[in-house]
Amino acid sequence: MSLSSACEQGVAAGGQASSGAIRLAIMGEGRMGTLVRATAEAARTEADEPAFEVVAQIGFDLSAADDAPAADVLVDFSNVATLPAVAAYVRRTGAALVSGTTGYDEAQMAELRSLAEVAAVLHSGNYSLGVAALRHATELVARELPGFDVEVVETHHNQKVDAPSGTANLLLDAVIDAEEAAGRGEYHPAYGRHGMVGARDPREVGMHSLRGGTVAGVHTVSFFGPDEEVSLTHRATSRQIFVNGALAAARKMAGKSAGWYDFDAVMFA
Repeated sequence: MSLSSACEQGVAAGGQASSGAIRLAIMGEGRMGTLVRATAEAARTEADEPAFEVVAQIGFDLSAADDAPAADVLVDFSNVATLPAVAAYVRRTGAALVSGTTGYDEAQMAELRSLAEVAAVLHSGNYSLGVAALRHATELVARELPGFDVEVVETHHNQKVDAPSGTANLLLDAVIDAEEAAGRGEYHPAYGRHGMVGARDPREVGMHSLRGGTVAGVHTVSFFGPDEEVSLTHRATSRQIFVNGALAAARKMAGKSAGWYDFDAVMFA
């Protein structure tokens, strides 16, 4: 599938294009930032007009954000270290933010959320529509299988710097929310196991991270019960699915009023 056709599929999920190309700024010039730009520049509307105009791409020189032209949407799949530049750009220009950067600590997440006071902000650990479905399925199975032990395993390439992945954390939240909504008490994560850890706590959710090669992303949620097991798995074969989802979200976010937005609500409402 060509970049153009792949993007058309992803952007189509974001709805009908408004007249005129959406002005796009991109934070980061790594693999994701490069793919976001290539896909955005290849994307066409149903009227065969450019869907996006890339007005800025900010790389290692974060000071470039101070003078970068204003965009309708800033797409950020970079690194936690760029947050000050991201925040400064959004506050200066009022651009909507579509953020897929993971690994933020609590203080950094608070700073990200504060941007919703001045701009439309969407942050998600995963922009794949398939992962969104996996999250819903995980919540359903957790609710319907009381007493089953839950383990989450995620696999990524050997260059990924944070663990567990943002997607694994989304799946963890889905399990915890379902269990607590069902009145089964407070659940908590157990990040790997080593040594004499004792019997498994029935209210823990095992979280395990594998790193190697060029794996784009594999996430499996397993439910272990008496004499049976249910496993849900999503495999990403390339980063293109995340780019398509992010650009579809950018189409939705352009022009929205300031506030904190949820990926599912934006894409499926």
